[in-house]
Amino acid sequence: MRPEDYIQLDADDPLSGLRDAFDLPVDTVYLDGNSLGALPRHVRPRLDRLVEREWGQDLVSSWNRHDWIDLPRRVGDRIGRLIGAAPGQVVCADSISVNLFKLLAAALRLRSERTVILTVDDDFPTDRYVAQGLAELLGATRCSLRTVPYEALPDALDDDVAVLMLTQVNFRDGRLHDMASLTAAAHAQGALVLWDLAHSAGVIPIGLDDCNVDMAVGCGYKYLNGGPGAPAFLYVAERHQAVAEQPLSGWMGHRRAFDFEPGYEPAEGIGRFLCGTPGILGMAALDAALDLFDRVTLEELRERSVALTEAFIAAVDDLGLPELKLLTPRDAAHRGSQVSLAHPDGYAVTQALIERRVIVDFRAPDIVRFGFSPFYTRFADVGAAAEELGRIVREETWREERFAKRQRVT
Repeated sequence: MRPEDYIQLDADDPLSGLRDAFDLPVDTVYLDGNSLGALPRHVRPRLDRLVEREWGQDLVSSWNRHDWIDLPRRVGDRIGRLIGAAPGQVVCADSISVNLFKLLAAALRLRSERTVILTVDDDFPTDRYVAQGLAELLGATRCSLRTVPYEALPDALDDDVAVLMLTQVNFRDGRLHDMASLTAAAHAQGALVLWDLAHSAGVIPIGLDDCNVDMAVGCGYKYLNGGPGAPAFLYVAERHQAVAEQPLSGWMGHRRAFDFEPGYEPAEGIGRFLCGTPGILGMAALDAALDLFDRVTLEELRERSVALTEAFIAAVDDLGLPELKLLTPRDAAHRGSQVSLAHPDGYAVTQALIERRVIVDFRAPDIVRFGFSPFYTRFADVGAAAEELGRIVREETWREERFAKRQRVT
């Protein structure tokens, strides 16, 4: 396609105006919303008001006057609407890693006669790290981690599996797993299911309740645009809440937190999965960012996401460069909102793109990831990114020595 064709696609797109809600540099093609979402313009005044008035003037009284104390539940319910969860099943708190620890431990207690946490070989490493740490803490007789290739999952679901842990969209290749069928398969074998929604929440319609999911976690800083280090969220189906027990029994999860009783008694409902004092600044930013979802449906965002990724895959095909290998499924029904390309020197290609103001990221060993946020990515960005990628690979500018220097964050 010609540059003017991409511009026309943007002109004809009824959602193109959503980009105006974000503060983006004019000289940059930003294709890394799958790592960090862009800044919604209205978040800054919300934080200014919180700092200057609520914290600055009302001080500690803001826990009551501005209802800071209930923010984790309010934000949780707002996220719940985006992931197909009825009210009272989602709470905003901590990080994905911390929430995974809580929920894996809770799942093992709910299936105390079983010991195995099952996942795939290429699931996100931190999820496996947390499971490994829990297994080492509890000992092999109470918990072990089993990883298998994705294709071997059905046969690996045996009577020893307590919980199947999966990321809905794979972080490397962008593969979208079938939540409904995998959840049903695990339940048929008596196992619980815990989904990581890091790369799907806010960009794909999700139906946790409809799929009969047991537990889930997700983050606030990718497609939810909550800002760097935004708090995460967790979901526990209502049917489990009365009996599920998590190990991080902090005061915010107590039934009567401000009675300061010497013994712990878990709160009713989803509140028992809270732990320590919530980070109000980060949570308020996420809360404000969620306002954008009042302007558009997830079905509309998904349709635009598919169109953007389809256009990019077609543009890469048109480059005719055998050095670039498409890892992401071509079938839109099986991919998230990213396109992953392998190149023998993927890291250097990534750095060369970033120098050209095409912001993407790298995942070892050789993957260049292009993330397409349907809120603000333009079709013109698709064309510009493909053009720069083709120039860098054809001219081999990625071979310049400075592009080989590894940054701490890739």
